[in-house]
Amino acid sequence: MGPGSFSDLRPSSFLLMGIPGLEATAQHWISIPLCSMYLLALLGNLLLLAVIQSDPSLHEPMYLFLATLAITDLVLSTSTLPQMLAIFWLGPRSISFHSCMAQMFFIHTFSSVESGILVAMALDRYVAICLPLRHSAILKPSTVARMVLLILLRGLVLIPPFALLLWRLPFCGHRVIPHAYCEHMAVVKLACADTTANTMYGLAVALFVVGLDTLCIALSYTMILRAVFGLPSSQERLKALSTCASHCCVILIFYIPGLFSFLTHRFGHNVPHHIHILLATLYLLVPPMLNPIVYGVKTKQIRIRVVRVFCVRVA
Repeated sequence: MGPGSFSDLRPSSFLLMGIPGLEATAQHWISIPLCSMYLLALLGNLLLLAVIQSDPSLHEPMYLFLATLAITDLVLSTSTLPQMLAIFWLGPRSISFHSCMAQMFFIHTFSSVESGILVAMALDRYVAICLPLRHSAILKPSTVARMVLLILLRGLVLIPPFALLLWRLPFCGHRVIPHAYCEHMAVVKLACADTTANTMYGLAVALFVVGLDTLCIALSYTMILRAVFGLPSSQERLKALSTCASHCCVILIFYIPGLFSFLTHRFGHNVPHHIHILLATLYLLVPPMLNPIVYGVKTKQIRIRVVRVFCVRVA
């Protein structure tokens, strides 16, 4: 192949189909709960950020991690949902090659960031419960800032090769993506060349990020539960277990659909395509909606601050 032949075979744009296999009327109905969930995610995370920013007493490690999680959730949901809703309401939409690569970058980078923040929050809870007297010494603001920076750098280092590996592939004019957004493997499957490098790199990144992060979270909560069961008061144990259970549910809601989508691309050829895409959509939408509720409303200091804000406005 001569110079420029790959660019000749690369489409200038892709066509996002939404959820193939569902009629247009079904997609209209599906868009209603998705739109409601997106609005709740926006409202909840923006309110959470406003409360944390406005109250100096909340400028502590737990709340700084929570604010970072809220920003990550806003980026994740906003990078996909508005375009998805346009597809559900108006039909298949064109997206330029560069915009597709940018969307892919934001989705996968901030998914990695969210995973890292969940690990950091689990470690914070471990230190707060198991080493309460050393919490402020271990997790100083400078330490928290370095942790967040490292989590962000991990995504910025691991994800760009996805686009670089895709850039070298010819697509032979294939431009229809049977998906609601530019997901890495959905685009890889359009290529008309050997995609082993893309597949193996994606597998390596997934195993590194998800495997390492879930291991750290599991170890943290194992130590937390050991400490909780050692508490003298049954009321304190029940309160701590309730908090841990709600946190673990949100963590599972984030990881399970993402893992399902990852495995379906590689092994789940019998899984209906619309089920795969719906779960891949919920993976980017349900955690941003639930995180402000589970981590925010159930936290006493934030709950009190939110009630005060609304009481002042009503008065």
